[in-house]
Amino acid sequence: THAFDSLDLKTLEGEALPADTYANRPLLVVNVASQCGLTPQYEGLVALHKELAEAGAGVLGVPCNQFGAQEPGSAEEIRTFCSTTYGVDFPLLEKQDVNGAERSPLYRHLVGDGEDIEWNFGKFVVDGEGNVKARFAPTVAPHDPALKEALAALLG
Repeated sequence: THAFDSLDLKTLEGEALPADTYANRPLLVVNVASQCGLTPQYEGLVALHKELAEAGAGVLGVPCNQFGAQEPGSAEEIRTFCSTTYGVDFPLLEKQDVNGAERSPLYRHLVGDGEDIEWNFGKFVVDGEGNVKARFAPTVAPHDPALKEALAALLG
């Protein structure tokens, strides 16, 4: 079984996230926002997702409005912005809290006893069973060699 199986993950549109999105696939899980100084990282995430998809891994985006209210939009607005501005084709989950009392089950799993998420675009490298293998700060770019190395290590 996969650690994500019991987390009731839903897509941005509110549908159940198919297990084949994450089961046996290393993932980079990123909390994203549309109105942040780091929003241009979407470009790198799209490129990284394309690269990873060929190797059987991927990127999973998690919209969050907890940092400077930089993701205020509806699901439809977020989807439109992401696809028209950056051509985002990786899965996006429903908007959720990554910190605080209302932290989502996914982020309770990812963060564990660790530090709170610092800002938009915090990154977790997760193996094919859903275990966190590495964490990278928001300012670490999607093409950063250390991040790509952490993902590559899971792809054998």
